[in-house]
Amino acid sequence: MCGIVAVYSRREPIAAATLERATKSLWHRGPDSQRQWISRDHRVGLGHARLSIIDLSTGDQPIASEDNRTHIVANGEFYSYEAIQRELESRGHRLRTRSDSEIALHLWEELGPQCLHQLRGEFAFVIWDDKQRCLFAARDRFGIKPLFYAWHMDTLYIASEVKALFAAGVPSRWDHEGVYQSVSFGGHQMRTLYDGVYQVPPGHYLIATDKHVQISQYWDFNYPTAGNSAPRRSDADYIAEFRHELEEAVRIRLRADVPVGVYLSGGLDSCAVIGLAARHHPEPIRAFTLTFDDVAYDEGPIAREMAERAGAEFRTIPINQQRLAESFGDAILQSETLCVNAHGVAKFLLSKAVRDAGYKVVITGEGSDEILGGYAHFRRDMLLYNREGQDPAEIENLLKWLNEHNTVSRGLLLPDGDVGDLEGVRRVLGYVPSWMETFSSRGVKMQQLLSEDFGCRFRERESYRQLLSDIDIPGQLKGRDPLNQSLYLWGKSVLSGYILTMLGDRMEMGHSIEGRVPFLDHHVVECICSQPINMKIRGMTEKYVLREAVRDVITDTVYRRQKHPFLSPPATLNPDETFNVYVQDTLRGPVLKSMPFFNQSKVVSLLDRLQGMDVGERTAWDQILMPIVSMCVLHEGFGLGA
Repeated sequence: MCGIVAVYSRREPIAAATLERATKSLWHRGPDSQRQWISRDHRVGLGHARLSIIDLSTGDQPIASEDNRTHIVANGEFYSYEAIQRELESRGHRLRTRSDSEIALHLWEELGPQCLHQLRGEFAFVIWDDKQRCLFAARDRFGIKPLFYAWHMDTLYIASEVKALFAAGVPSRWDHEGVYQSVSFGGHQMRTLYDGVYQVPPGHYLIATDKHVQISQYWDFNYPTAGNSAPRRSDADYIAEFRHELEEAVRIRLRADVPVGVYLSGGLDSCAVIGLAARHHPEPIRAFTLTFDDVAYDEGPIAREMAERAGAEFRTIPINQQRLAESFGDAILQSETLCVNAHGVAKFLLSKAVRDAGYKVVITGEGSDEILGGYAHFRRDMLLYNREGQDPAEIENLLKWLNEHNTVSRGLLLPDGDVGDLEGVRRVLGYVPSWMETFSSRGVKMQQLLSEDFGCRFRERESYRQLLSDIDIPGQLKGRDPLNQSLYLWGKSVLSGYILTMLGDRMEMGHSIEGRVPFLDHHVVECICSQPINMKIRGMTEKYVLREAVRDVITDTVYRRQKHPFLSPPATLNPDETFNVYVQDTLRGPVLKSMPFFNQSKVVSLLDRLQGMDVGERTAWDQILMPIVSMCVLHEGFGLGA
């Protein structure tokens, strides 16, 4: 993994110092080398901060084509690249390196944007093609790797992180509408918190010329319609099919010229990964596990049992409230977004421990819940919207059971308290996904803390409308099962906007760690998209096909355990601990007062009431306070203008 920068000016020449400054701001993504290239006319510049993992000796970037007319900077991994290298050489291409990144350059020369269909992996890259006089930027199918862009003074800036855009001269200002969208409903696949800064959406590419800019989609989930499903096969067939695709995705992600480790929790996803990885790794694989001092959040004993089952070397990284407080600011500035729990900070500390242990690459379990319906709100959707032939009384009992057995998900994955007006969602979709109800209930709480001016300005906005406006509802949702619709919408918003940011790439790359996610291999995703929904959720058992597919490589404890979301203990549950003191001091301090978004008096009043609440209520409100603390960190750290 690396950091990339591109600058394309339609008029003024690019200053070398600007490009160098932006590249250096991504040093954490690529500490092994930083290089830049500027075109002869000084209108185009590419920068690359390298984390060397494949082809350690000759893989520096930018990489040029044989005639020096086309250049690439890439971030990520292209798997099974050796076969493509051989094919390219057989067709007359002369490769300058043995790195995986170079294949995208030559495939572009042959196929243009269609080259993306030949690429398998986690990636973001930019190509300048002097013959076509165009800049081509692309992002992987799921948004595993970030790619931001901004226009400023007739110049297009592209980078792996927003901080590089700021370093290049893009003004650092809040986007008020983006802020409101984030705090009231959640993320968006294109907009950000920052004025004029956007993301290339997952599964899309951008082409820019002197006269034209275009963003196009090249991949989508494509769930089957009710009348277009393949003939039903046996459970055993579906399980074997999924096992084959997942095991292959894990196997190819073990390829590296440096050691590869695994992030291991007590969850089914990471346990499946290490169980399969152990079958293809020539020696014991190193497992890294976070542990917490609160037993309700600690999965250390389950992970240890799994590590022993896989014959792995087991290493724990203890996390307490003091360490969360000390690293919160650095982690949030690295994420460039808002958190709802300090789990991202814990991941930030985990990546530091992995780097200190001498590792650059880890395989992780992210993405499994998003494609297999692992979260509690997806099970709620199954109960509410797939009722044919089921006893209504039994459904109500199961809904009650779901709430009682997922207390840590209160307000985070299951609705808590009043839900806002979602009638517009119901009109468009015909139902309301449970995760939207959850986010709306969180938004109702947040509305109570907004400043009067900010709240009045946006109060009549239907926050979900921006998300639905970007979705091809007739083409991608109509006629699909409600669970698949819910998964699709979650994948277009929360997956790339939060999960793969706060729990993935940004926390890993904060300490120069490359995270590889086999569950988001597109062959795995296309496989599960085509299978019946009861292979995802069966009764109250989530991720059914995965459980059965990996039963032979996981412990019985993991096989029988229901989903527990990865969370760190909320700060407000520990009033005497350092982290709670940090939250209190931040929200009572001058930074929040200087921001135009929140009424500090109302926030302080909430802080004063917290200790009189029960644990469940306090947990739900903690998820409201975390985004506000995050905004204070970003406001001060980036010097954001209002």
